[in-house]
Amino acid sequence: MLEKIPEFISNHPGLFAAFGVVVGMLVWTTLQTTGGRRLSPMEVTAKMNHDDAVIIDLRTDTEYQAGHIVGAVHMPLSQLESSLAKLQKYKTKPLITICAGGQAAGGASRKLTQAGFEDVYSVVGGVTAWQGANLPLTRKA
Repeated sequence: MLEKIPEFISNHPGLFAAFGVVVGMLVWTTLQTTGGRRLSPMEVTAKMNHDDAVIIDLRTDTEYQAGHIVGAVHMPLSQLESSLAKLQKYKTKPLITICAGGQAAGGASRKLTQAGFEDVYSVVGGVTAWQGANLPLTRKA
């Protein structure tokens, strides 16, 4: 099977080039939307326990009050850029962004990285995945 790949490429260079472009675009798009390094909920708990990571909860006030990770810093996504100074005290710690479903956290991670934070992650699947892994949320401030 593998020996036929060079033959296919030589017989169909246009298709192979198009395939390469599509794969490249998929990789680029994935990196752009995820914000780089992503962690599963279980990896987040390990990072919190071993590296003293700080969770940045990007959800709305209502979503946050309905249940959040213990010790999470609440900073709605709409206020992230204007509130970066508040995060300076965490500059030496790993920061982990989390949102409701995992989409917005990647963009927030990119913004934090661009602002000079070096050890930034986002949670794959957000709070939905956190709950799906049967991990606890609290309503206490």
